[in-house]
Amino acid sequence: MISTLVEWFVPAKLVNRTDRELANVFVFTHLFGPMLAQPMWAYIWYVSLRFDAVLTTLVLCTMGFVALPFVLRATGRIRLVGLMSFQLLAMTSLFASYHYGGFNSPFLPWLIVSLVLGLLYCSKRALTVIFIFILNVALFLVIAAFTSTSSSIPIEQMGALFWLSAGSATVYITWMALYYSRIVGLKSELEAEADRSRKTFYELEEARTKTEALVKMRARFFSKISHELRTPLNSIIGYSEMLIEDLEDCGKNDDVRIKDVSRIMAAGKHLLSLVSRVLDSKAIEEDDEFLGIAAFELGDLCNEIVATALPMVKKNGNRFVVNCTRRDYVLSSDPMRLRQIVINLLSNAAKFTTEGVIKLDFDITEQSGRDNLRVAVLDTGIGISEDGIARIFRNYEQAEADTVAKYGGTGIGLPLSQHFCNLLGGEITVTSRPGQGSCFVAQVPAHYRSTGPQKDSLQKPDLNLPARVQPSPAIEGILA
Repeated sequence: MISTLVEWFVPAKLVNRTDRELANVFVFTHLFGPMLAQPMWAYIWYVSLRFDAVLTTLVLCTMGFVALPFVLRATGRIRLVGLMSFQLLAMTSLFASYHYGGFNSPFLPWLIVSLVLGLLYCSKRALTVIFIFILNVALFLVIAAFTSTSSSIPIEQMGALFWLSAGSATVYITWMALYYSRIVGLKSELEAEADRSRKTFYELEEARTKTEALVKMRARFFSKISHELRTPLNSIIGYSEMLIEDLEDCGKNDDVRIKDVSRIMAAGKHLLSLVSRVLDSKAIEEDDEFLGIAAFELGDLCNEIVATALPMVKKNGNRFVVNCTRRDYVLSSDPMRLRQIVINLLSNAAKFTTEGVIKLDFDITEQSGRDNLRVAVLDTGIGISEDGIARIFRNYEQAEADTVAKYGGTGIGLPLSQHFCNLLGGEITVTSRPGQGSCFVAQVPAHYRSTGPQKDSLQKPDLNLPARVQPSPAIEGILA
């Protein structure tokens, strides 16, 4: 109850912890401190048997301390109200000393209390407090020198008043001492926290230095391995092109071999694009500058993807169904990014499907007045739980904890595909049912805009898969 009352007077603008502690003590002592003076005023009234102007002034001055917490709440300036409190207590104690005992007054100890309060609340303006204190004492001495002090209480009755005044001053000083000890403890905690912060800073600085060194080593490593990987891949692609030319020059109708070599060349080109993308860390940071926008036919893109993906789809005994109705449609986008997006989706479908069906569907749709390329990859694999769907697009994470042990993978394919899709102005959505299969849909603008097209809100396709998906009639492994 008391703490709630005290907190009400402390303004929210006092965010410094030390200032708030000081304000709490100020409010408490000024709300309940005047009670310590009441026995003294009651004793004076009891002895003198009159409530004269002097006693009335002292009572009013004492009650004036209760108004200072309201001033604190209104202004939020703890040092200003502290200075006001110091001056009010000094003037009150000097006024009481002048009228009750003079230089032998029991109220003079409160003059020392006022100086302690002034230095406590205004420690940053100690010289100002001392100057005001000296000015108050000098004024009292001048008045006492030219006028005679008087007392309405007989000197023999001052003893009890002295003990009342000394006891009240002791209680008040005890409050201040408790506060001071609390401040000292708080200061020790702050110094310990500062030491911990400095230690943490040095540790972070050391970690940053090590990280920078590792980044430099990583850059050198990728720079070297990039050359080691690109060289044999370029050789594979080059010799594949030479083989195709030789087979065509022979004049023999050897379409089977030409198709096989074409698949090798397509797979080599795709692998080269993947290597270039993964190893060039700077390109990953600046995707907009590395988009290779070009015009190409949808059928050509479909052929390249199927030629690369067909072996890994058939590896687990799956049936590959491809549907591409608008093969002659000319797109304007980044074929390498699109190819990588779809192959990553097919790779996942092939990995998690055994003796099932994987369907690849290309279509051109119209949305918001523009053409979009919609690529859907459906499978009858293990499916994904709702919690797993929330994780699959995070870097280096799999849908389930044991996925890596059972099926392998790095957890970077889907996040990278989503990144490329967003870069082209589109998005990948997924619906799935555990044990029945999954449907991934990549949708991007068919004509890339360099100014950065706004992403349309994509509707997730309804996946109503039975125990085994019955694919629509289509050419298996279509390549032409």
